[in-house]
Amino acid sequence: MEIRFQNSPKETMEMNTSQLRDTFLMQGLMLEDKVKLVYSHYDRVIVGGAVPVKRALKLPNHDELKAEYFLERREIGIINVGADGVVIADGKEFALSKLDCVYLGKGTKDVEFRSSSKKDPAMFYLMSAPAHQKYPNKLMKKDKAAPVNMGDPSTSNVRTIYKYIHLDGLKSCQLVMGLTVLSSGSVWNSVPPHTHTRRMEVYFYFDVPDQHRVFHFMGQPQETRHIIVTNHDAVVSPPWSMHFGCGTSNYGFIWGMAGENQVFTDMDPVPVATIQ
Repeated sequence: MEIRFQNSPKETMEMNTSQLRDTFLMQGLMLEDKVKLVYSHYDRVIVGGAVPVKRALKLPNHDELKAEYFLERREIGIINVGADGVVIADGKEFALSKLDCVYLGKGTKDVEFRSSSKKDPAMFYLMSAPAHQKYPNKLMKKDKAAPVNMGDPSTSNVRTIYKYIHLDGLKSCQLVMGLTVLSSGSVWNSVPPHTHTRRMEVYFYFDVPDQHRVFHFMGQPQETRHIIVTNHDAVVSPPWSMHFGCGTSNYGFIWGMAGENQVFTDMDPVPVATIQ
């Protein structure tokens, strides 16, 4: 499991392109027949991917956690961005089609990932945070995620937001997760931008066509930086940083947060005209 430590705004301001990418960009999360995990010290979240093709995959326990099993003191949200698959939690099966989500609470000992077809595997995106209370393991299908349509064609940001793990959805200790899908012809996400110093956030980009890229913007509002991402890349956003992006094509992204509260609307807007 890769370990990433925190960085201050001052450090980030002085980073070049390769340093920014090494610090905040997470690549290679979706590897065939592997579970890849990255531990970030921003609110101690773990981000990863699991792609079972030839065999089922088990959620591993790592020495760095100093735990008897991965979810002994943690919770996890899992969203499938591939073909049909199954998550098995302590013997109970949860069938996930593309963009379905399952939440597994603290105390779940055995977690396994399977694909329904070797030729067209599931691709499970994972985000885990520390938990002090157990909540029930539950599945939410995409069509039950209370989609909200936002944006306008005139500003190229027509998008649909799906909320899965939040105060009025799947219950969790501190994890918040959902996803956003941009309509054809729209490329801007999360506009107007914002920060929220109460919570860190991770963006995981999916359905980015091979020949296209997304420009992920970060940094303080008057000290911006950007990271160019491709399909299945993730970017960790510190609590002090903005997080928004623009692609050369439409795409989707999973957003996940952890921190002091679970209020989806708790954000500090940054008017576009003030960004530098």
